[in-house]
Amino acid sequence: MTEASDDSFGIEVILLVGDETAPCCPHGPTLLFEKVSKGGEKGRRFYACSACRDRKDCKFFQWEDEKVSEARLLARESENQSKRPLLTQQESYCRFKKFASLPLDEKKFCQDCQILLLPGDREAHSSHRSTAVTAAQLRRPSVLLRPLDNKKSNAQYLFTDRSSRFLLDTLAGLGYRKVLCVGTPRLQEVIKLRNLEQKHEPMKSLLLDIDFRYAQFYSQDEFCHYNMFNHHFFDGEASRAVLQAFLAECDGQKVVMVADPPFGGLVKPLANSFSLISQTWRKLQSSDSSNSDMPMMWIFPYFFEPRILECLPSFTMLDYQVDYDNHPLYKHGKTGRKQSPVRLFTNISPRGFVLPKEEGYRFCSVCERFVWSLNKHCAKCNVCPSKDGREWKHCAACEKCVKPSWRHCQSCGRCALPDHPCGHAQGTQGCFSCGSLEHKRKACPLKDTHRVGRHRSSAKSGGKRVSRPSALKAKARRKSGAARRAKKMAAPSV
Repeated sequence: MTEASDDSFGIEVILLVGDETAPCCPHGPTLLFEKVSKGGEKGRRFYACSACRDRKDCKFFQWEDEKVSEARLLARESENQSKRPLLTQQESYCRFKKFASLPLDEKKFCQDCQILLLPGDREAHSSHRSTAVTAAQLRRPSVLLRPLDNKKSNAQYLFTDRSSRFLLDTLAGLGYRKVLCVGTPRLQEVIKLRNLEQKHEPMKSLLLDIDFRYAQFYSQDEFCHYNMFNHHFFDGEASRAVLQAFLAECDGQKVVMVADPPFGGLVKPLANSFSLISQTWRKLQSSDSSNSDMPMMWIFPYFFEPRILECLPSFTMLDYQVDYDNHPLYKHGKTGRKQSPVRLFTNISPRGFVLPKEEGYRFCSVCERFVWSLNKHCAKCNVCPSKDGREWKHCAACEKCVKPSWRHCQSCGRCALPDHPCGHAQGTQGCFSCGSLEHKRKACPLKDTHRVGRHRSSAKSGGKRVSRPSALKAKARRKSGAARRAKKMAAPSV
């Protein structure tokens, strides 16, 4: 999963239904991967961490057919135990209740350890940086806690209040009274704040997140320690029971899931986890809804649309642009982009989403949904085609709308950037497994039916393909760097 890739091979994730043989790392059961060559030749399978794309963050690696010694298994279990939280969810919340009852001048938070301090803890943390905690901060733990920022594993980018309020108002307007917040701590906060206002019908929320620090602020019915990449509950059956109780739509309370995964995450394991949540929801419903899917919203950059729709065909991408407070680019303002590339993918009808006109959205009467103001309806395609917020143009030769910066290339027979490497398009056509130009890999008769996903990416390419010339340049840079290091080590010390 951490190897660089080029057009000669890809890394495929293999999701086996009901497989309980996968070894575990500190992040739960690992995923099975396999390198597949351009001609369909399959490499040796291996297990790697589900949540971390860089082995620096989680060093777990094991060949599928490798025999692991008893001593190594014991050492692995010992390491996994050492990475688990010191307190249980119940113990953490008991501490919170004691903390909340303290006088204001005694409420302290250790910035180094990221924990709430009780009076008995202060001596052990006397050399650490601490800060006073207000009642408002206790209701907004995402402001108090330092966001995790590893882009390849557990990056925490937090919704702006504008986006949080839009999501909340939209869900409430659609009649949902239960919100399953998967990796969306800020949405959980605004829901709880809304309930305190007592102006609206109360809404319930349950936060599923890999960041156990949130257990300090929520009860067992409000938070579950969860890895969305492998559908793993760290507290086992106790947390699964909490989820099942939440998904049951008693008293007509409709449930919706809102997920905001790290953008560097693998799409197909995420889709698999969300589908398993939907299956759990479906089993708990009446016979009238037993064949339907759980209402969901998946927040992700627009350029992942093909992968998401391949996994979840019932989803649609909306034009709404989601902003983040602490992301350097995915926000409005002087330090961000003019338009955020993050969108809402949902299996809820787009007609139900009223996007704010004051923020630049308009209603398309032909498509019968709200779109970005520059997303002009194309009469030939009969859609509002823009994906990135710019006004797209129709290409008669391609018979579709394309980005405004693209030009039609007669040699390649497609639209592309004016300075694209002409003639290289053929290398990306056809089937990845057998090389045939007659079909794509997903329709290949040689495709293993047990596989449900492929991830062609390098750890540094953010899931995008790396062209052959780029891969060769990267290889040359690595060799050059290794030569410089070797020369430096060989040089006599002064």
